[in-house]
Amino acid sequence: MNFPDALFPQSWALGAAFPLLLVWLWCIRTAPWKRLADSGQSNVWLGTVVLLALVWSMKAGVKPGLNLHLLGATMFTLMFGRQLAIIGLSLVLGAVTLNWDLLGHPGWSAYALNALVLAVFPPLLADAIRRGVERWLPANFFIYVFVAAFFGAAATVMGTGLLASAMLWLAAVYPAPTLLDDYLPYYLLLGFAEAWLNGALVTIMVVYLPHWVGSFDDRRYLLNK
Repeated sequence: MNFPDALFPQSWALGAAFPLLLVWLWCIRTAPWKRLADSGQSNVWLGTVVLLALVWSMKAGVKPGLNLHLLGATMFTLMFGRQLAIIGLSLVLGAVTLNWDLLGHPGWSAYALNALVLAVFPPLLADAIRRGVERWLPANFFIYVFVAAFFGAAATVMGTGLLASAMLWLAAVYPAPTLLDDYLPYYLLLGFAEAWLNGALVTIMVVYLPHWVGSFDDRRYLLNK
């Protein structure tokens, strides 16, 4: 994740800009902006952006493009929905890219490509899992926490790792054996860590601050249970 400049062909970097722009336009038009009109909710949203910017800045890796960090995308999506999560994660990526640029590691040319992988795909996948939980599983508090939050976070991280690896392979940046042996296995560990952290935070919020988690409906998950 967090591809540096010149890692991918220029055509890939430029080609990612158009779909990213379309996604941003969709988010701007359909996002629930009325929720952020409340100062308390907007402060939580901005605070989440700042927190994740710090989390994304702490990453580990041995080769360009082969680095790992926690995402927090599932938590952000469960809290504010996919559109506001995509916009927020795009800001997070912008802050991280600016920070690394100041440190002498430019990454603006690859911003659109990174945004599609890190800011667009994870919220869409996390939201799809949440919708599947609401449609196919019983309306139960523990199912929401363990499936939508815990499993959803792990699946989102591992899905993002698979997408990033597929792109690195298709662009001939790294051969498949390198990705399969030295990169993808670590996503299992990262997914486990993300699941526990995300699940714990979401559980705390739905218990003590349920108004922070927009996808959690007290009437659906707690009433008459």
